[in-house]
Amino acid sequence: MAAGIELVGLTKHFGHGSGSAGHAAVDHVDLSVSSGEFFSLLGPSGCGKTTTLRLIAGFEEPTAGRILLDGTDVSRMPPHKRNVNTVFQSYALFPFLSVFDNVAFGLRHAAVAKSDLRTRVGDALSLVSMSSFASRRPSQLSGGQQQRVALARALVLNPAVLLLDEPLGALDAKLRRSLKVELKALQERVGITFIYVTHDQEEALTMSDRLAVMNAGRIAQIGTPQEVYESPSDAYVADFLGAANLLTVSVAERVPGGASTLSLGELSLSTSNEVPAAPGASVQAVIRPERVRVEPHGSAGQNRVPALVERLVYLGAATQVMLRLATGESLQAVAQNEDAASWSQGTPVHAYLPADALRVLAAAAEPAGAALAG
Repeated sequence: MAAGIELVGLTKHFGHGSGSAGHAAVDHVDLSVSSGEFFSLLGPSGCGKTTTLRLIAGFEEPTAGRILLDGTDVSRMPPHKRNVNTVFQSYALFPFLSVFDNVAFGLRHAAVAKSDLRTRVGDALSLVSMSSFASRRPSQLSGGQQQRVALARALVLNPAVLLLDEPLGALDAKLRRSLKVELKALQERVGITFIYVTHDQEEALTMSDRLAVMNAGRIAQIGTPQEVYESPSDAYVADFLGAANLLTVSVAERVPGGASTLSLGELSLSTSNEVPAAPGASVQAVIRPERVRVEPHGSAGQNRVPALVERLVYLGAATQVMLRLATGESLQAVAQNEDAASWSQGTPVHAYLPADALRVLAAAAEPAGAALAG
């Protein structure tokens, strides 16, 4: 049965006896994950995501704060008494045991009856499409097959929460893409809570019901993939999650609930999004490359900026267009291949920045200290 997780002021210091003088790997994190939710912790190396996972698992003890599993405080409870299980990037399979025995290992230690054990192992292997590999050793499996066995071994114990620490990180790009879809489908079938740690933005956007972007031990933003991608809270989130065009602008006119005016050099731009700064303030605005439209030179209308094509990069399904604006800033756009066919380096164009796609960002919060763990 799935369980919810709540973190209340969760803090972990390393160094100086793990006291308050140490470095904060996790810094007063408050987080609530619903029962049955696929929730991802996303961020670069050193942001505190893996330490947060290890605290939930019980492999690390918090310096301060609480970890609640379905309302029960498990902060000081040893790992084997928490109804959670973990899948690691390395999979940690026993090389001398068969696939069946790897999956059965935890059940044998729990003194499960033989008939029940065979049924539960069989069901777990069937769930990950590995029934026909039950007699093989891990060395006889591909990386993707080993990952499925590690999942089966974790799921066979019926945990309320499954913790996954970059489980696709050791696989090649093509296999990662296919297993992302499988993993999300598996989570929906078993219905338990997944907490997934990754630095891969595409993984988090593809699989998560919600995600938290972490920065230096703190949560920078929580939301659905669409919310965090389309409405980043600050420049850190915008720059980390997907490709982002960041422009330094000043607020010319702020109209709450209406169209505000921004100045980009001598040019005037309009945004229909809320502006979290007073008139005269120098701020950063973001627009995603897929929202930038490259138009013929001389196109008239609001939010059209003269530019030159600096480089074209063929991506297969589309073309990346690198632009240099008349104001000096560089800008990325994504265009259909047939549209880009008429452009070349040095082609004068206009870049259209739709008002609903141009968003002024709040200043990023200053982290209290550098985190030590990922």
